[in-house]
Amino acid sequence: MARAGLTTERVVRAGAELADEAGFDQVTVSAVARHFGVKVASLYSHVKSSHDLRTGIALLALEELADRGDDALAGRAGKDALSALGNVYRDYAREHAGRYAAAQLRLDPSTAAASAGVRHARMTRAILRGYDLTEPDQTHAVRLLGSVFHGYVTLELGGGFDHSAPDSQETWNRILDSLDALLRNWPAN
Repeated sequence: MARAGLTTERVVRAGAELADEAGFDQVTVSAVARHFGVKVASLYSHVKSSHDLRTGIALLALEELADRGDDALAGRAGKDALSALGNVYRDYAREHAGRYAAAQLRLDPSTAAASAGVRHARMTRAILRGYDLTEPDQTHAVRLLGSVFHGYVTLELGGGFDHSAPDSQETWNRILDSLDALLRNWPAN
């Protein structure tokens, strides 16, 4: 019988904390069982496998990021909204590197469709309405923003900018300015 007090939510949250402490690639059912001081079998009534646990962490991270994004975007438009969303991703990654990595986990189509990932796409498209882009340019712009935000955050977290000037914050601000200028002057086909 599972130890009293263990729930799927507690197990997933413990996995998320482990991801932030040790890295997402270190998250296993065994590691979480050690955290709770229980046998691995005690967790199998809450998660089916390490993949199931990692998927739960990804869904949690996507939800947390979407909630932050919704809060940050409220009442904003244009560059202000663009910067707010970019900063949500960057700040979240700095605070929760393991969870941020989990948010990049490839989900099966039905899980992805039911996840908060849909909200992320909706938020990005809402920002782009302020730039008057239509399809297919809007989809191209969504992909561009995701690539730039994720690419910069990943390089920064990996220490890619630690040993050079100017400061990475200055570069980040320039990137946001450049994205705004590009979106305002989106090239015609």
